[in-house]
Amino acid sequence: MTLLEQVYTPADIRHFSLAELRQLAGELRHFIINEVATKEGHLGAGLGVVELTIALHYVFNTPEDILVFDVGHQAYPHKLLTGRRERFATNRQWGGLSGFPKRQESEYDPFGTGHAGTSLSAVLGMATAAVLQENFQRKHVAVIGDASFVNGMALEALNQMGDSKVNMLVVLNDNQIGIDPSTGAFRYYLERLAKGTDKGSFFADLQIEYLGSYDGHSFEALIPVLSQARDFFGVQLVHIRTTKGKGYQKAEERQTLFHAPGKFDPATGMLLPQQKQQTKFQDVFGRTLCELAAENKAIVGITPAMVTGSSLHYMQQQFPTRTFDVGIAEEHAVTFAAGLASQGLLPFLVIYSTFLQRGYDQLIHDVALQQLKVIFCIDRAGLVGEDGATHQGVFDIAYLRCIPNIEIFAPRNEVELRNILYTAQLPEQDKALAIRYPRGYGQLTAWQLPFEKIEKKGVQLREGTRYAVLSVGTMANEVAQEIDQHPDAGAFAHYDMRWIKPLDEALLHQVLGKYEAVITVEEGCKAGGFGESIVVFAKEKGYSLPIKIVAIADVFVEHGSVALQRAFTGLIGFLDER
Repeated sequence: MTLLEQVYTPADIRHFSLAELRQLAGELRHFIINEVATKEGHLGAGLGVVELTIALHYVFNTPEDILVFDVGHQAYPHKLLTGRRERFATNRQWGGLSGFPKRQESEYDPFGTGHAGTSLSAVLGMATAAVLQENFQRKHVAVIGDASFVNGMALEALNQMGDSKVNMLVVLNDNQIGIDPSTGAFRYYLERLAKGTDKGSFFADLQIEYLGSYDGHSFEALIPVLSQARDFFGVQLVHIRTTKGKGYQKAEERQTLFHAPGKFDPATGMLLPQQKQQTKFQDVFGRTLCELAAENKAIVGITPAMVTGSSLHYMQQQFPTRTFDVGIAEEHAVTFAAGLASQGLLPFLVIYSTFLQRGYDQLIHDVALQQLKVIFCIDRAGLVGEDGATHQGVFDIAYLRCIPNIEIFAPRNEVELRNILYTAQLPEQDKALAIRYPRGYGQLTAWQLPFEKIEKKGVQLREGTRYAVLSVGTMANEVAQEIDQHPDAGAFAHYDMRWIKPLDEALLHQVLGKYEAVITVEEGCKAGGFGESIVVFAKEKGYSLPIKIVAIADVFVEHGSVALQRAFTGLIGFLDER
């Protein structure tokens, strides 16, 4: 029996010798590598914090002492040490463990962390609550990476933290990379700290005691400094240096790829061949933007720390001075884009739907209110699969529809994505525009066709005699399949409305005046969504025919395959319930 197999709670490791802790670290790495190789998930971040995670649970009395990991990409070792090893095969699967820390899953997960930069604010709140409740023994620990550390929330929390009388420790895990290499000037400060040329004056000025820097892979370094911090009442920061992917050569050499590599051969590190698929929507975006930028010198590309994931790296390689990775700073990204637009440039801000939620005030106040033309390329719109509830891109239609001076388009395929990007940069498009497209692969081989301007009109994809189905985005493919499989397929007409805002009112008048009933289909939340806009339009124009909205109900959709998520939310099989 391995040491790992003997660990059910962190208390089980607290009598281990240093030699046993090192053995446990090796077993954790072996377990994680083999599990992720066969089932997919996040790899490099967890491998980089194996010793740190063991040391934290060894030194601190978790779960009585609070331990929160920022983002949670690195939480696999934590889960394996806190009673979830035997269920780890279900990680990121429907009904199984979440890929991130989750309050409902374990008492060792005191706060859910699927987005970056939240840990310091959350832990400061917990530490403040402990003071108010006169619990002066509990230690509160936040583990945050250097990429998350420059997030606006993290800096806001630091400002309050240094002026608070709480018992809190910040562990700054400095591995010089998020998913892509770290950007911005703060990384140079961390380098000076690591070299000892700066003694932590920035933190000292904020009244936070700086301890560092330490080798984050050495138990001999970690255990003493963490023990010192455990026995101190106040606010401290321990700076450690780690290597993302530590202990697995391929993950150390190709850190971006092995952040979440998919299935691979653990012996060789070679990625397993995938079933032949078409082009990713992300690559259609990235390559098309380069074509447009070559002709239109006003175009600039912006992303908040998702260069590779969003395929903005094509633009970065070809036009480095016109491409900006602003780091994990979504609010700043939106207002930075607004500033560029105010001076006549044309910013294409590529941002995941779930992350744009963080820039909502800036979208309203800095872009729409000032009537600035920013193109929001909303990646990962709709259901995203195994990343689960924190990452589902299902709210953007609802939260954008109510904002003046912004239009919303959902392409049904790669050609339409290409053409709406072209249309967006034409002078005739004089408003901010949101383009929502899904994660993953499309279905077309020949998508790189000559550009065509997209008019503000929907299109009819199929004729029918009795009912009209109105869809937006790539759900058109699901609708086509549903109709084809229905015994009365000829009764159903199918329209791709394309524009969620503004609606094609002329086409809607035709549809509402012709058919017995209408079904709307969208991969987004029902409340405030596309379907509701059709119901409101019909009511205001005096139509009384039945309208059924097929959308996601008032629920957070958990992790699992997109097919299972669509079945759970009723986006599959909706014609059977007509």
